[in-house]
Amino acid sequence: MNIRKFIQSGTVIILLFAHSVLAQEIRYKFDFGAGKVAAGYKPVLPEDNYSKSKGYGFDFDSKVDRTENGGKNPLTADGVKSNSPFYFSVAVPEGNYEVTVTLGDAKASTLSTVKAESRRLMLENIKTKPGQFLTKRFIVNVKDKKISDGTEVGLKPREFTKLDWDDKLTLEFDQQTALAAIEITKVEDQITVFLAGNSTVVNQDDEPWASWGQMIPRFFKPGVAIANHAESGLTLGSFSGSRRLAKVLSIMKPGDYLFIEFGHNDQKDKGPDAGAYKSYTNRLKTFISEVKKKGGIPVVVTSTSRRSFGPEGKIVNSLGDFPDAARKVAAAEKVALIDLNVMTTSLFNALGEEKSIKAFVHYPANSYPGQDKALADNTHFNPYGAYEIAQCVILRIKEQKLGIAKYLVNDLPKFDPAKPDDPMVWKWPESPKSSVVKPDGN
Repeated sequence: MNIRKFIQSGTVIILLFAHSVLAQEIRYKFDFGAGKVAAGYKPVLPEDNYSKSKGYGFDFDSKVDRTENGGKNPLTADGVKSNSPFYFSVAVPEGNYEVTVTLGDAKASTLSTVKAESRRLMLENIKTKPGQFLTKRFIVNVKDKKISDGTEVGLKPREFTKLDWDDKLTLEFDQQTALAAIEITKVEDQITVFLAGNSTVVNQDDEPWASWGQMIPRFFKPGVAIANHAESGLTLGSFSGSRRLAKVLSIMKPGDYLFIEFGHNDQKDKGPDAGAYKSYTNRLKTFISEVKKKGGIPVVVTSTSRRSFGPEGKIVNSLGDFPDAARKVAAAEKVALIDLNVMTTSLFNALGEEKSIKAFVHYPANSYPGQDKALADNTHFNPYGAYEIAQCVILRIKEQKLGIAKYLVNDLPKFDPAKPDDPMVWKWPESPKSSVVKPDGN
């Protein structure tokens, strides 16, 4: 036998083996309650609080009670429950994770809404009857600021405390949740939909603010991961300048998407090259070009309308030529367009001048802890407004038959922006970590 060939082939085998070891599943399995533990699962008691040394546990002073369900299945024979929001965190590296939760109680009905990280909506109003247990799956994207070239995303000071940028995957359970088990598995086969934008897109940490980017995960089955890289106050230029575009491109795979919505803050740019048909147009074309080079799929999203009613009681455009410039770039570059400006104009007109307040951050003083002044914000949305706008985005994904449309949930609500959900009926379980810090810019 040729020794050199043998050594070379052996090297290949060793490399393949090493690769397979590195590519081994990252999987965490937790069985909640004090009873017998299911095979392969870690037991989690109500008093198991998160610590860095342990790497998992209940977080942010969460309080839960144990349940005794009985039965032969050790996974559902016991669990934990609470009528107040509670958090469970696991230390994980950057990536996409399939999360499987088992919900239910032997003796009582339950109602659960599940959020992840910075208030991203994952599951909405999941009901179980007494004795019924349901297993639900969803995908959570976990990101960090490191870029493969050795640089880092230039985070704003406010981002240092965001759950989106820490080293954990955090789940928030709201309403009357009874939790039996959680599995968390790192997955490499998801289509990642990256979001680039400002505070109308970002995952807002605190009540009563919210944006459409944190609502759309609820509308996707496993197969699609939403990676929201938007941040308040950004323009196309500052998104790129803070190395957020570089971060997205460094982890983008062929077939991934980048949804791009800017305009509110670009409108404020100054200088000889500023303007919708100058720097904004050129930068938007650059974003599209760079995504295409990576084999990605860019989608242009026009800016959400402000609550800017004119004397005739209809929305008037407050964004100048920026929505039109975005439309023209999408047409010239032959990429998909979601005309959110038109859809939100229709949405707010349908609600009317008075009722549309229910979609925005309009609250009297002392509605939230530490809020000593009234809030009257006609740009930023509350959870109801963000949810309605997310449905606008989903509707266009479906109508345009984008590739990710096949991953929309089976129970997709029917929606028409000209016939929005009644804000007096729509309900949102608020997250407890409200500091009422106003977003800086759009």
